[in-house]
Amino acid sequence: MNSIIQTSKLTKIANGNTIVSGVNLNVRKGEIFGLLGPNGAGKTTIMKMLTGLILPTSGTIMLFGKRFSETAKEGLKRVGSIIEYPIFFEHLTAVENLQLHCEYLGYYDQQGMRQALDLVQLTGIEGKKVKEFSLGMKQRLGIARAAVTKPELIVLDEPTNGLDPIGIKHMRDLIRTLNQEYGITFLLSSHILGEIEQVADRIGVIRQGQLVDEVSLQELRRHGTDYIEILTSNVQRSAFLLEQQLQISNMKIVQDQRIRIYDAEISPGQITKLLVAHEIEIEEIQKHTSTLEDYFYHQIQGRGEPI
Repeated sequence: MNSIIQTSKLTKIANGNTIVSGVNLNVRKGEIFGLLGPNGAGKTTIMKMLTGLILPTSGTIMLFGKRFSETAKEGLKRVGSIIEYPIFFEHLTAVENLQLHCEYLGYYDQQGMRQALDLVQLTGIEGKKVKEFSLGMKQRLGIARAAVTKPELIVLDEPTNGLDPIGIKHMRDLIRTLNQEYGITFLLSSHILGEIEQVADRIGVIRQGQLVDEVSLQELRRHGTDYIEILTSNVQRSAFLLEQQLQISNMKIVQDQRIRIYDAEISPGQITKLLVAHEIEIEEIQKHTSTLEDYFYHQIQGRGEPI
């Protein structure tokens, strides 16, 4: 699969502080790629460099197979983006804002503008000024503006930020539609694990300006680990009994009051029966599967895979 974005040792230093360091990023054609990391990790800075809003201190960016630089920005004509927060002329309508945007890009397809508004469900608002829009409507208008020229790549920085649950679901569905029906590649950023997990094909985890891992969600789910977690005040005796009576060796104690058992042959019923027989109080026992949250937490803590 061809790469839309490739970076090599991408670095940004500002005021003596390294914000992004040595990032080697690869976004493939036709996929939804999620940049995942806590606030301040460097996600927005990476996106600003990829869209020409700021220049990297060092490193290279390849966009659509060609080197991207201050003097070679032709590739940006094939990119739509919303970085940080969509800004509009508040005293103009949605259509007027799209018309100005398209004129700047030399795009004059009036029907295409209407289709973009229909796609994001902004209909019947012809006379309404943008200043009267809700946050969700402005986010949708931002997507319409990013998609109106039918770009090959759309870059969205925290696209669900500030939206209510209905708005979040609509944004997620819209991204999927543009990706699956129009073949648009997406680069998204988020600190919300559940949102990335539901929409992305692959993710890159950003920690303190560095790309610490790049993995497909399918691969992550395939290598997910089932485990049984027990909450008890008598951890040491419980662990001893589990090892001696049930021959469980693949387990660990977490947070001093929890035991995680990774033996797939053992059932919660067997564990409960053993501990109750020895008068050990079980406050909680549950079966879990490792999630993106587990993976993300371990990567951000610098501890590698949670398994």
